[in-house]
Amino acid sequence: MAEQTVHVMAIDQGTTSTRAMIFDRLGQVVAVDQVEHEQIFPQAGWVEHDAIEIWKNTRTVIGGALAKANVNSKNIAAVGITNQRETTVVWERDTGRPVHHAIVWQDTRTQKIADRLARAAPDDVGADRYKKTVGLPLATYFSGPKIAWILENVEGVRERAEAGELLFGTMDTWLLWNLTGGAENGGVHVTDVTNASRTMLMDLTTLQWDEQIAADMGIPMSMLPEIRSSSEVYGECKPGILDGTPVAGILGDQQAATFGQACLDKGEAKNTYGTGNFMLLNTGTEAVQSENGLLTTVCYKIGDEPTVYALEGSIAVTGSLVQWVRDNLGLITEASEIETLAAQVDDNGGAYFVPAFSGLFAPHWRPDARGALVGLTRYVNKSHIARAVLESTAYQTREVLDAMNADSGVPLTELRVDGGMVVNETLMQFQADILGVDVVRPQIAETTALGAAYAAGLAVGYWEGTDDIRANWGEGKRWMPQMDEADRERFFRSWKKAVTKTLDWVDDDVI
Repeated sequence: MAEQTVHVMAIDQGTTSTRAMIFDRLGQVVAVDQVEHEQIFPQAGWVEHDAIEIWKNTRTVIGGALAKANVNSKNIAAVGITNQRETTVVWERDTGRPVHHAIVWQDTRTQKIADRLARAAPDDVGADRYKKTVGLPLATYFSGPKIAWILENVEGVRERAEAGELLFGTMDTWLLWNLTGGAENGGVHVTDVTNASRTMLMDLTTLQWDEQIAADMGIPMSMLPEIRSSSEVYGECKPGILDGTPVAGILGDQQAATFGQACLDKGEAKNTYGTGNFMLLNTGTEAVQSENGLLTTVCYKIGDEPTVYALEGSIAVTGSLVQWVRDNLGLITEASEIETLAAQVDDNGGAYFVPAFSGLFAPHWRPDARGALVGLTRYVNKSHIARAVLESTAYQTREVLDAMNADSGVPLTELRVDGGMVVNETLMQFQADILGVDVVRPQIAETTALGAAYAAGLAVGYWEGTDDIRANWGEGKRWMPQMDEADRERFFRSWKKAVTKTLDWVDDDVI
């Protein structure tokens, strides 16, 4: 086989779609295929996916990418997986059938479970009951309470789980199990440390499941996958068109983007602009506990090398707000039109849009918040609203960056960015303006899939080490602040005022 024909494939299983991407040694995209999946909203606050549909789509995009690259499994050195992280699937060990739709990370149905666990906490620590162990507050965001909800609300499931008949996984585990044979051919039931660190069930120090927390949530240990590093051979694909190809890398989507952005040194940070926004700051081999509303999470672990940790600021609604404006309001017909509409005005006309559709995540952690469009006058038109939609992403990012600077004690001097929204010039310039630091987009914007490819390729020797990753990273475009500081702080004060209008909305009168 000719050397130049060997590539690495990444499966990027995201919140709205599944992609297969093929990369060469320079990290360049050889081929990509992508299919969207249905978003299921059974009632207010509930968000579900059909895990079977996602598995079918995964097989479709694998075949599509191979066809577009005109290669077959012999040309693929390894497969990496990256995924929407906290989304939860419970399925039958013997058949592979899910017992319920996947409960998506944005879903808020588990608030009562989180409240119950917080009330039972000793020493009045409340929502921080497990934070020292797992790095996370009790919130609807994470997988553990979602598993508990399925066990408590789907008939017969608890008994079957306790009998060892059911398996749990985030999307990486679900896809790996199916890729490596599933129910009929001994599928591998494994997750990696980055995804495990988002469940509320893994001890950040030992990198093992915490049996007491699982017991508190009523989750049998037999359901949980084995925790492994982010870069090693977990098993081989069987059967199918990738038969015999090793699956050798797993990284949750935001950690994968951090890895793909070559933020491999302590103090380096990236921000991904997707369905939500996620900023990660590499803190090296120390798990730093946040005092400012951030999450402590595993950044990556390459084989037997020391674990690298991160501080994360998670924002629930950014790109999905643009989708909402398109699908629910009909102000635009394509997501890209939001910039055209926003560019028709010079500012937001005094309007601020706080998209607290699932409450507010970092740094507030206020599940009682709900979305609000404030500051309206007769002057405001749809272009001002479009601009307020874009600006909300930048303001939320500023809140997270301020928290990171406070926790780290070392202010960031530039922010590396990636994700679907970074093609929006208006947003990126406003982001630099409101942060007061340079915003840098890499030459290769598909950093989430690329990070998973790197993890897989490192495990099989396709890349020799992380120096290859650094060498492949190149600056694509840089936006520098153009706004004076007085305006920057005045606008941000108005944003913070708008946030206060969203709080304390959910109570006994509002479900």
